[in-house]
Amino acid sequence: MGDGTVCPGDPAGTPQITAASGLADAAAGLGTEIVRFSRLIAAWKQRAKNGAADRVLLARLVVGGDRRATDLAADAFLDLSTVSRQVRSLVERGLVARRPDPEDRRGTLLTATDAGRAAFEQYRRQRDAELAALLEPWAPQDRADLIRLLGRLNEDLAEQHARQLPGGDQGDAVDQGDTHV
Repeated sequence: MGDGTVCPGDPAGTPQITAASGLADAAAGLGTEIVRFSRLIAAWKQRAKNGAADRVLLARLVVGGDRRATDLAADAFLDLSTVSRQVRSLVERGLVARRPDPEDRRGTLLTATDAGRAAFEQYRRQRDAELAALLEPWAPQDRADLIRLLGRLNEDLAEQHARQLPGGDQGDAVDQGDTHV
């Protein structure tokens, strides 16, 4: 990484991107790698024992605290109908509980139960162990560069997402980069 050269996943199909490459070539190279990364993450999620939505929703509740389903959907960048189905499953399995919203008794807050917090911690340990095995052969500076640059990309993507929403503000959803999730 240090020399400005990025070797794409498919060397035969994608030109090599260097620090001297133009913006359009860099954008095309990044687009190709994001598509490939998305496919690999989707395959990783399919392999996971429990659904990825469980992990995302539990993480938002454990890290961010109690919230309404509408706020949880916005924070997780998911459709409310998807969140409602997942929350129903999480409640049935004892991982999430519903309680009245003290600020609006008509509303309901969702909270992670002790079992939900334990499941979240297990998910995090499993994820971290798999990523540690993946990163083990990498040079320490490459690891640090990856984390720094991926964090920067995530921040920029979250800000762009917020700007494109009606009203231009997504609130807490821009803070998806919580380092403890």
